[in-house]
Amino acid sequence: MEYRQLGKTRLKIPPVIFGTSALGNLFVALPDQTKQQIVSECIKNLEGPVVFDTAGKYGAGLALEVLGETLNKLEALPENVIISNKLGWYRTKLITPEPTFEPGAWVDLKNDAEQRISYDGIMQCWEQGNQLLGVNHLPSIVSVHDPDEFLLAATDERNRESRFNQIVSAYKALAELKREGKVEAIGVGAKDWKVIREIADKIDLDWVMFANSMTILRHPAELIDFMGELNRSETGIINSAVFHAGFLTGGRFFDYVPISPDTKENIALFEWRKTFFLICQQFNILPSQACVSFGMTPPGVISIALNTSDPGRVKENIKAVTTKVPKEFWLQMVKEGLIGDSYPYL
Repeated sequence: MEYRQLGKTRLKIPPVIFGTSALGNLFVALPDQTKQQIVSECIKNLEGPVVFDTAGKYGAGLALEVLGETLNKLEALPENVIISNKLGWYRTKLITPEPTFEPGAWVDLKNDAEQRISYDGIMQCWEQGNQLLGVNHLPSIVSVHDPDEFLLAATDERNRESRFNQIVSAYKALAELKREGKVEAIGVGAKDWKVIREIADKIDLDWVMFANSMTILRHPAELIDFMGELNRSETGIINSAVFHAGFLTGGRFFDYVPISPDTKENIALFEWRKTFFLICQQFNILPSQACVSFGMTPPGVISIALNTSDPGRVKENIKAVTTKVPKEFWLQMVKEGLIGDSYPYL
């Protein structure tokens, strides 16, 4: 498995990054033993350093806490673990029956979380995140979490401009951490790739992470052009959510929302998936392998971030990033209209 340089930094990362939202009780509260097995399988099945992508938003800091405690229990060497912490959500006391920060997504939490995107807010999130992780495994990769959602909450254009300035201020905090040698790489991740472009125009980034954007289902030409610009500027590209929250591998959620064939648009999605599954079956390819392989086709994509709540899926996720999909499969996908014939990287 080839490790690749993250932008212009000295960090080299594998082609698979492990998400940790399952450690924070996303949709289901996994037993502690299962969470430990997930982390253990990630470490055991990679020869080089393993990268964990985590955030204060994941279970109001629970994922950070569980990850740090589990790494200590496993006696994982710090040099064998790279942690990416997405900052912007701060753990608070739970004073309502359910957490308020993302209703319905997180279960059995003992804390709430609030968004803090500003210079001071990011520093507070950084310090709290380190406390939750513990002193043995601190993040070397950082970013501002959910800047697109932060901007989407603006009440008007003036408020949006103010919020964007807060994001710029937040990145001043991250740049300061990098200058002081406390982190090695700063970046941005978002579901709305156009917000990534807007931030990249203002901030010197080492990497970007696209979510729900560049997938086998969705791959707009304008985004592909932007990815080409990033590649030419040596900005590392990480792709994530390439299964659209599990829908493309048979799940009942699409982009983190339960879905059923009850509208014209949703019916089209289910029909797309049905044909996709048939083509995968024809070529003896797992849908997950096809999704991951496609997600890595654009030049500049160095890694795919994958998440699982099943320890047994870790090996499958690792295999997915090294599986070679035959050209005939892609030709059939184009023939069936599932991939546009103008897509340039198949």
